[in-house]
Amino acid sequence: MTQNTTDPAAVLATLIQCPSVTPDEGGALSALTDMLSPMGFSVERPVFSDQDTPNVENLYARLSGNGPHLMFAGHTDVVPVGDEAAWTHPPFSAAIKDGMMYGRGAVDMKGGIACFVAALARYIEENGKPSGSISFLITGDEEGPAINGSKKLLEWAASKGETWDGCILGEPTNPDAMGDMMKIGRRGSLSGTLVVNGIQGHTAYPHLADNPTRSLVAMLDALLHPAFDEGTDNFQPSNLEVNILDIVGGAVNVIPAKASAVFNIRFNDTWSVETLKAEINRRLDKAAKDRKLRPTKSNDSVFEIEWREQPSHVFLTRDDALIDTLGKSVEAVTGRFPEQSTTGGTSDARFIKDYCPVIEFGLVGQTMHKVDECVALDDLETLTRIYEQFIGDWFAAAADKAK
Repeated sequence: MTQNTTDPAAVLATLIQCPSVTPDEGGALSALTDMLSPMGFSVERPVFSDQDTPNVENLYARLSGNGPHLMFAGHTDVVPVGDEAAWTHPPFSAAIKDGMMYGRGAVDMKGGIACFVAALARYIEENGKPSGSISFLITGDEEGPAINGSKKLLEWAASKGETWDGCILGEPTNPDAMGDMMKIGRRGSLSGTLVVNGIQGHTAYPHLADNPTRSLVAMLDALLHPAFDEGTDNFQPSNLEVNILDIVGGAVNVIPAKASAVFNIRFNDTWSVETLKAEINRRLDKAAKDRKLRPTKSNDSVFEIEWREQPSHVFLTRDDALIDTLGKSVEAVTGRFPEQSTTGGTSDARFIKDYCPVIEFGLVGQTMHKVDECVALDDLETLTRIYEQFIGDWFAAAADKAK
């Protein structure tokens, strides 16, 4: 049976019914292929692999035309459902009740993909193909380690000669209602493990040992105080959180030999990854040398930092035309110009920004990753109308700029 691609609810139901828990494709990319091919898209499904990570299937679909190239980006992989018995409706049923569609991925972010598919189908039905190219860049590795997903898919497409003039990433950006917020950038994210080495010994003979927890506490305090900055015009203050503490002891009468702490800092454009690492090292060096604690066998605490791979770099989209066009499209449908924000966690925009300007705008995100994840059918229709308006507005603005 032919899929009704102009109906976002029907498209979303098809996608939700594909159990694409990361990194499994689950049939979602096949469903998208079946929807996009009849519209004239050429579809490719590259699979990427890497050491110690699962293979991931991705999708790149292109509708070619003469003119600028607009990318829509997103992901069909979803997080695990958790306790399935706690769901009011089966998580992959796409059940509808009281104007809400329930299912894993309803808002994060199969809903956004469904709305863009429906918006484009409506646009083509009413206006014909746009005066340019449109591509879908869809990964199955956004909720996973993000190694075999958008980063490699972008590199793969660029190596084939693909270039883009702008991108909409359909992540759920609105806090409470459609039209609240667009994301024009993201803070950076840097994680590391602080390891402090001591000398194991008997708690009754502390002079023969060196408890690393004493130094660890002082070092963590140095990371937490003072604040790294007060924020900037476009970003919140940088913030470091300690997430995991581990002390290798083994008994109440044994002074441990090692203590460690995992930390993550979300940082603004005051810093780069390199300058932030230098500041963290400076603080730890100073704390290790202050020795306000009981003297030990060594003059300085022995510590090391194990930095996590793939830090996320802070970025801000400065394409005023893209921002203004999307904002006015949202305003035309909802009556409100969305707030421009850089809040929240990381997204695949951190990879896309190296290839073209990118803005994030999607559904209301209140239920993402939760039991009973759901979306209002009215919101699906509103987002579809916004995307359809934006497609027309963006290509019209590009044509005017080219004159």
